[in-house]
Amino acid sequence: MDKETIWLIIGLAGQACFTSRFLVQWLVSERQKKSVIPLAFWYFSILGGLTLLSYAIYRRDPVFILGQSTGLIIYLRNLYFIYREKQKKSLCLKTD
Repeated sequence: MDKETIWLIIGLAGQACFTSRFLVQWLVSERQKKSVIPLAFWYFSILGGLTLLSYAIYRRDPVFILGQSTGLIIYLRNLYFIYREKQKKSLCLKTD
């Protein structure tokens, strides 16, 4: 398998991972009968974003690089907020 084919597979795998975050979100929302963004959504976003960023860097595509870099910052920031909130709740439960 040549280098281009390997990078094409990497790019497609990243896109599949990135797209699967919506499948996860949809399934969880259907189960709960309301709109929900589960934790797995953010992990799929990061995994897909990192893979696509690697592909974009290989392709030397500045638009793609900028888009994926910006998205990764947002996904990581959302995880930070989620874990910070869990930590606050945990501390509140310990003090009660």
